[in-house]
Amino acid sequence: MGVDIGSIFKKEKITFNDLRNRIVVIDAHNVLHQFLASIRQRDGTPLKDSKGRITSHLSGLFQRTANIVEARMRPVYVFDGKPHPLKAKTLGNRRERKEKAEIEWKEALDKGDIEKAKTKAQQTSRVTDEIIKQSKELLDVLGIPYVQAPSEGEAQASYMVKKGDAYAVGSQDYDCLLIGSPILVRNLTSSSRRKLPGKKAYSKVYPEKIRLGFNLKALGISHKQLVDMAILIGTDFNDGVKGIGPKKSLDLIKKVGNIENAVATIGGENAPTFDMIKEIRKIFLEPEVTNDYSLKWLVPDNEKIIRMLCDEFQFTDKRVEIGLEKFLNIEHMMKQKTLF
Repeated sequence: MGVDIGSIFKKEKITFNDLRNRIVVIDAHNVLHQFLASIRQRDGTPLKDSKGRITSHLSGLFQRTANIVEARMRPVYVFDGKPHPLKAKTLGNRRERKEKAEIEWKEALDKGDIEKAKTKAQQTSRVTDEIIKQSKELLDVLGIPYVQAPSEGEAQASYMVKKGDAYAVGSQDYDCLLIGSPILVRNLTSSSRRKLPGKKAYSKVYPEKIRLGFNLKALGISHKQLVDMAILIGTDFNDGVKGIGPKKSLDLIKKVGNIENAVATIGGENAPTFDMIKEIRKIFLEPEVTNDYSLKWLVPDNEKIIRMLCDEFQFTDKRVEIGLEKFLNIEHMMKQKTLF
């Protein structure tokens, strides 16, 4: 998802302690996809209650938020709104990949190939309207604020950081930097390892910070030129020019100045028209956002949380109680408003 430009950025390894007393705006759809893909049974089946309802997202959202609050960060979640019309092709391609993965998942199960089945199952996750509704209900009873974006959630999150209402955007996607978030934090998880795709191996994972201004200066380009690079490589809104990757696009933009000159110089398959360039630039440089939000953290309503997770979705009482203990920091943070 997003633009593949991570290789050109300098990443600074950080810890949860470095984010202490910070407001971090989290791309909700980004993390929900993570939970739905990774929190599954051995054969790839997502966690479900006795009624057959998926609960992987609730489990992940509860535990992740508890760990973040325990570290004395203030999380805010932002949910996607209506996608831009230019994203239709990308969304269609994603649907096709998920449908193909579902077929391959069932085939692997029939053959008894459990390892392949789980790998394919992880590619089938969908964030449905019901999952979004349940996630918002959980955040409500946890006392954690969330914002409904008019369009792209990462655009709204980036705007809130640029405005000074938060310290960083928490997301795995680099698009937040294209939209202009001064700071992006990736790997916002307390886990120290992540399974490598398709392998029986794990890589070490650390939270990492990427500063936009610092990187632009180091690369010798402007924010607008970074967006031009992304359009050359390919975004969720265009295919990009065949054969152009991060390094080649960086060298080209630095040499010729902008994407119009680059397209005139190299042409290439799938080269965007000038009208398309103008429209995609606007998506990143002038995104649709809202000021209709309020950042207020409340003490969790334990009774409602237990009613929702334990009584309705059949989480174990002990598991929820352990998670709720991590929210004790909320009361402490509410007394330190001057820090924010």
